[in-house]
Amino acid sequence: MNHTSDAPEAPRHAQTFAEVEDALLSRWPETRLEPSLDRIAAFTELLGDPQRAYRSVHLTGTNGKTSTSRMVDTLLRALDLRTGRFTSPHVEKMSERISIDGEPLDDEAFVRAFNDVAAYTHLVDATQEHPLSFFETVVGMAYAAFADAPVDVAVVEVGMGGSWDATNVIDADVAVVMPIAVDHASYLGDTAVEIATEKAGIIKAGSVAVLAEQTPEVAAVLLAHAAEVGAEVVREGVEFGVLSRVPAVGGQVVSLRGLRGTYEEVFLPLYGAHQAENAAVALATVEALTGAPLDEDLVRAAFAEVTSPGRLEIVRRSPTIVLDAAHNPHGAEATAAALEDSFSFTPLVGVMGVMADKDYEGVLAAFEPVLSHLVCTQNSTPRSMSAEVLGRSALEVFGEDRVTVVADLADAIDRAATLAEAGEAVSSSIGSGAVLVTGSVVTVGEARALLKGEK
Repeated sequence: MNHTSDAPEAPRHAQTFAEVEDALLSRWPETRLEPSLDRIAAFTELLGDPQRAYRSVHLTGTNGKTSTSRMVDTLLRALDLRTGRFTSPHVEKMSERISIDGEPLDDEAFVRAFNDVAAYTHLVDATQEHPLSFFETVVGMAYAAFADAPVDVAVVEVGMGGSWDATNVIDADVAVVMPIAVDHASYLGDTAVEIATEKAGIIKAGSVAVLAEQTPEVAAVLLAHAAEVGAEVVREGVEFGVLSRVPAVGGQVVSLRGLRGTYEEVFLPLYGAHQAENAAVALATVEALTGAPLDEDLVRAAFAEVTSPGRLEIVRRSPTIVLDAAHNPHGAEATAAALEDSFSFTPLVGVMGVMADKDYEGVLAAFEPVLSHLVCTQNSTPRSMSAEVLGRSALEVFGEDRVTVVADLADAIDRAATLAEAGEAVSSSIGSGAVLVTGSVVTVGEARALLKGEK
């Protein structure tokens, strides 16, 4: 059987990062899905099933996966374990998706990871009804690179969903389910319960399922699946959780109850209640994996080092520019709450560029109470909604005098900075003006590259 008229050409040995990028982007994009693990299973089998060579933590959920996986990675490295981390999407550069010992692969290592698997991609393309996608290929690269390193533990974030996500050829020791809300509705379902049914698929027999706080309906789906497959369950708010949190300069101070111990006065250099909850989940995950309490000083030292690019990340002062990749209403609500909780920006001017297939109306509504003005823009991808279309929706939520449309992202950030500084001059006795760039991981990544380039 060979239906691969749209299959990429047989790979040749790549010499440069740009060649690898081109080869990967010539494959099916991440947004084109055909729910099956057949291709990735055939691929990893040809690679010698590298995903079975190490212990693993697998994370799903609507929001918080990347920040939590970074925390898990940092804690594991503090325990002197060698880690591999697979995350998506990337903020600025494709190679960010595959990290070893906390660092993304450099260009040379990324080229090597591609060349190690490239010949096998063509073998899979030739025997499957559809060719390997971009995402499936990068998953195979990651799993092989982790085995090659070799790592002790892989921390793997799903791309989308769970059961049919290409990462799910791994049978993780610990399956983590972050809060579930509606996102990717056209792919995963219109209700949180439908989505939970798909995401529950990462929970396997004999694993420990670490569940972040969920709505009762979602929790019921996850608990039923765990019982069916024979997985142990630990729940935020029951077996572990946040005991207290106080906003502090540069982040917050949290006290956490883990599965095996209590960890007081831990400084976390990230903002918002949602990040404190992510920290509790990360801690419980590592305790579940190791089966032992962690040293309190080790936990404090590890959390103090955690970073999460593009998650309420301050990239510039005067005026302050904050990047946050919130791209669905649940994420936007958490970000809006964190902004009110941790900062006193007056005025706060938003720069928003969204993907056309997202619930952008829900995102606009979530940010309306905390933004004094919104500059609608767009990112450079074909999936981006045009600034003009977003602007029309924003007018209905913010009103005419609080919306500006600037299609070019760099110009949009400049306009927002000018508005923030002008507003600050009027209300300088209250607080400092700032800019929030948000709406999409791609928008934030492009803004980050622009702003870092200017430095």
